[in-house]
Amino acid sequence: MKIFNVFLFLSFLFLISCDKTENNVDTSTLRTVTIKDLAADPTTGFDPNNGMPIGDTKRFTFFRFSDSSIVANTDSATTKWDIGFRASTIIVNSGISGPGSAAAYVQTGLFSELKEIPTDSIFKTDVSASNLAVGKSWYTYNGQTMIFSPTPGKTLVVKCSDGKYAKIELLSYYKGSPVAPDAFKDQARYYTFRYVYQSNGSKKFE
Repeated sequence: MKIFNVFLFLSFLFLISCDKTENNVDTSTLRTVTIKDLAADPTTGFDPNNGMPIGDTKRFTFFRFSDSSIVANTDSATTKWDIGFRASTIIVNSGISGPGSAAAYVQTGLFSELKEIPTDSIFKTDVSASNLAVGKSWYTYNGQTMIFSPTPGKTLVVKCSDGKYAKIELLSYYKGSPVAPDAFKDQARYYTFRYVYQSNGSKKFE
């Protein structure tokens, strides 16, 4: 009987120990999100006379990384957004683009391999329409097929308006993310991308 009571007591201590361990597990500060088909001012067609796109609004779609939110265009002059998309142009909330303190640069290297932002990285703001932080290096344009393709081995790194950091991999520029997009069939200006947001303020992504 004594042996049985000792066994019960030890089992009780074990259960308490397990409960304490579970309660002390740290919650990760990293958010990994995939955004599919974010509309970036898509067109309704092309002018038959000059081939120029028609039906677009000339407005950016504003996005916030902390909660994966699309920010209303009426808040374009606030710090509520981090990054904006319109056609193949990407802006950040700073400089000529907005009142925020966001900044970015394009890192050469695989998305999965960027574990920490290098100490010598230079974050840029939007200086002018021809000198944007992200620029055009994120994509490759094929003049023959008229297809925009995310350039392999390019990772966008953003310092958000809240001072936190995110890394982004752009995956597709076409609705539905077709493997082999057709400029005459697949609708452009729909971004699919994945990102990791670090909410603790550090520059580490692992």
